[in-house]
Amino acid sequence: MKIIVTVKQVPNTNEVKWDRSRGTLKREGVDSIINPEDKYALETALQLKEKKGAEVIVITMGPPQAEEALREVFAMGADRAILLSDRAFAGADTLATSYALAAAIKKIGDYDYIFAGRQAIDGDTAQVGPQIAGFLDIPQITYVKHIEVTKDGLKIKKETDFGYQIIEAKKPVLLTFIDSNEPRYPSVKGIYEAFEKNIEIMTNAELELKPSRLGLEGSPTKVKKVFKPSPKGKGEIVDCGTPRELAATIVDFIKDKNVIR
Repeated sequence: MKIIVTVKQVPNTNEVKWDRSRGTLKREGVDSIINPEDKYALETALQLKEKKGAEVIVITMGPPQAEEALREVFAMGADRAILLSDRAFAGADTLATSYALAAAIKKIGDYDYIFAGRQAIDGDTAQVGPQIAGFLDIPQITYVKHIEVTKDGLKIKKETDFGYQIIEAKKPVLLTFIDSNEPRYPSVKGIYEAFEKNIEIMTNAELELKPSRLGLEGSPTKVKKVFKPSPKGKGEIVDCGTPRELAATIVDFIKDKNVIR
């Protein structure tokens, strides 16, 4: 079984910096972490490795500093780590990112499953996983909470707004995970060995993709304005009276605000 896990190194949310001239996040020199939901996907893959003998390959796209994230996935137990890095990829939106990642996954080839986090905390779009599946022309299942290996593939517990769905899927399939398995901490031995392992660098020289579909040029998403939202007004606490009186007070309040009539 071969599992490819996509991860993203995201800026520490307390230190996000913005390139106003390009309309993109500044990533170089910013304290970064592995996207939390990607770690859920990785942990699930590592557990399958332990139980079923799977090979776990982690791939990320980013600047050279993204090697830090790949050292961490090595320390957690990944078998291979691939960094998709090229100036041609800089400034990519979700479409250009997923296009390049899908091409790299095709080049890796012979995979059974692709695992990813539902979304990244720096954008919250939840688009990259489904778009990768689209470019690869394979099924996708999002909001995955739990999986079991079956004779024919996977049995998947998917979260919905109204409860859970149980879905069976055959390989290949792409899954995006929510808070499923609590990610493990790297062991001291794992951290030591992580710095002895080779991170594979993949550029557009290997992928041979059209520059017009990469990076800023290949990104149809354009940021027109970046601003801080106005602070919300101070809330009102209603805590005197019976439940019926409290409800009537609240109804009168939202009527005054023309929320209801």
